[in-house]
Amino acid sequence: MSEEKVVRETATLCTRESLAHDLRQLGLKAGMTVIVHSSLSSLGWVCGGPVAVVEALMDVLTEEGTLVMPTQSGNYSDPANWQRPPVPQPWWDVIYEAMPAFRPEVTPSYKMGVVVETFRTYPGVLRSNHPQVSFAAWGRHARAIIANHGLEYGLGEQSPLARMYELDGWALLLGVDYDSNTTFHLAEYRIPGSQEVTLGAPIIENGQRIWKRFKDIEIDADIFPAIGQDFEQTKQVLSGKVGQAACRLFQQRPAIDFATGWLKRHRGF
Repeated sequence: MSEEKVVRETATLCTRESLAHDLRQLGLKAGMTVIVHSSLSSLGWVCGGPVAVVEALMDVLTEEGTLVMPTQSGNYSDPANWQRPPVPQPWWDVIYEAMPAFRPEVTPSYKMGVVVETFRTYPGVLRSNHPQVSFAAWGRHARAIIANHGLEYGLGEQSPLARMYELDGWALLLGVDYDSNTTFHLAEYRIPGSQEVTLGAPIIENGQRIWKRFKDIEIDADIFPAIGQDFEQTKQVLSGKVGQAACRLFQQRPAIDFATGWLKRHRGF
């Protein structure tokens, strides 16, 4: 959405202070550990843009809390699998040899939104070392959440999602739907029968840039809105407006447990 359209459709502009107020009204509190998925334009026009959004979240959580965002870089992947857009096959070998290695401090996120990119580069934010499904974190538990992110099965038991599950964290959908809810992916790793795939990305190993292949499973966010709709029937989701954005806030542990059971039932287990 263009900024001009956002301005036209904004009844009351948002500020860092008004966003913090709305977040508290929704249920966000100091000391929480929360993963945030966001759409800046959905909030209405924000004075200060993504910086105001990030700082409003930090204001509410305080340094006793922990703010997490997915900083995925899906373009750091096997060009043989690219579809949007595909690239000519003669390019593949060049990409395998020439694509710069993933570096948490340098490699930008890809199609994750301007709030995520602003957060990724914010002072004091740490990022996990996974070339495709990294997470960034700030606050009390940041280091524990992003440490030792496993290369294989990147959204599974050796991921920041699993560390947040152990910490009884929360998820905030800030103007986005359940198809953006990365939290549900952990459930996909907790059911039998998932299709295994081999992925690849350029990484630094033993000080050298290499193209590394690794195992994972086929994941599917397209089913997440259906899971989310059913999960809301359990009355465990807080909903409200932040700016003009429809938002949802819920604990990750019951959401992941629900999604695990939902997937087992719908896949015949």
